[in-house]
Amino acid sequence: MKIYTKTGDSGKTGLFGGERVDKNNERLEAYGTIDELNSLFGVILAESLNEKTNGILNKIQQTLFVIGSELATPSSVKSTIIPELKEEEIKYLEACIDELDGNLKPLKSFILPGGSKSASLLHYARTVCRRAERNISAVNVNNEINNTILAYMNRLSDLLFVLARYENMMNNTPEIEWKPRG
Repeated sequence: MKIYTKTGDSGKTGLFGGERVDKNNERLEAYGTIDELNSLFGVILAESLNEKTNGILNKIQQTLFVIGSELATPSSVKSTIIPELKEEEIKYLEACIDELDGNLKPLKSFILPGGSKSASLLHYARTVCRRAERNISAVNVNNEINNTILAYMNRLSDLLFVLARYENMMNNTPEIEWKPRG
């Protein structure tokens, strides 16, 4: 199979099921941002992370493929091939958040993104995740999507914040508190 098909040369691409849409379509923006986030996880995983963070990110990468597949499939297309994101995936994120947050000092102020390289990359991933969530929300206005996806993305951004804090703790890197002017 060739990598290039030339079918996108006119600025259109195909969704699962065959529908052709412009490449600036909100659905493509949404699953393209999911792809960007997944690629950023690949960069983060190339860093020296602790085993816990590695395991969590590897599992999330698999789930992001499910989300991308769902977003690339219009609700009018019925398929047994495309997996559906399940509520259990949200519960997994919540369990990770609760476990990791239990090891962290309570927040007393806002913190700035940064610290160790891995924590900084996780903060960056959190912002890409928030953008993906906004893009998915835009798709949801005019298209029926699995609402579990929106809840998952919201929880994922929370987990990425906690993971960034956890990585700083594991690297003995202090968090940078925000100091309001005054």
